[in-house]
Amino acid sequence: MPSEADPDAALLARVARAEPAAVRALVARKLPRLLALATRMLGDRMEAEDIAQEAFVRIWKHAPRWREGEARFDTWLHRVALNLCYDRLRASRDEPVDELPDSVDPGPLPDARLEAHARDANVRAALAALPARQREAIVLQYYQELSNLDAAAVMGITVEALESLLSRARRNLRASLAAAPASMPASPAQPAAPHLPNTRPRTSDDT
Repeated sequence: MPSEADPDAALLARVARAEPAAVRALVARKLPRLLALATRMLGDRMEAEDIAQEAFVRIWKHAPRWREGEARFDTWLHRVALNLCYDRLRASRDEPVDELPDSVDPGPLPDARLEAHARDANVRAALAALPARQREAIVLQYYQELSNLDAAAVMGITVEALESLLSRARRNLRASLAAAPASMPASPAQPAAPHLPNTRPRTSDDT
């Protein structure tokens, strides 16, 4: 049970009463993050828009039955969006889910290296090449800026398992960026990748 009041609970209750202003407010609040999440997971803006639309359909259906205290709405919404992304990925190709244990990489991903590539297509390509669960962990923590606890809750794993996924993802990203061409023109079909935050593990105190 969440230790704090769900910041979306009051708005969701108004959505359940079909208040037009509340519906518009919820879309304004959640759509940008849903699009960012799905775009990072799928690498396709149009598919991301489809995912966001499907996620909002789920919200409209679920809102009247929502009970505060069972789970944070934002956690549930991230999980719904990710499940829709995985459905889309499975429909397009067989992508193995990385669940194998691995040793923890003690070193952070170099910020200077990431900053140099942050607006380059190399970062998008490296992110897209990650196994699905590693990509999910990176997207939730760095791009969606969830704490370790919240990201682990969305993924349905322990914080320790999340940290292991992040360690492997950072190592794979580092290897991909090291092997990538020094200069690659950004694709006009994809938005520039934002700067990844500091790689210090996030905690609930960071939020």
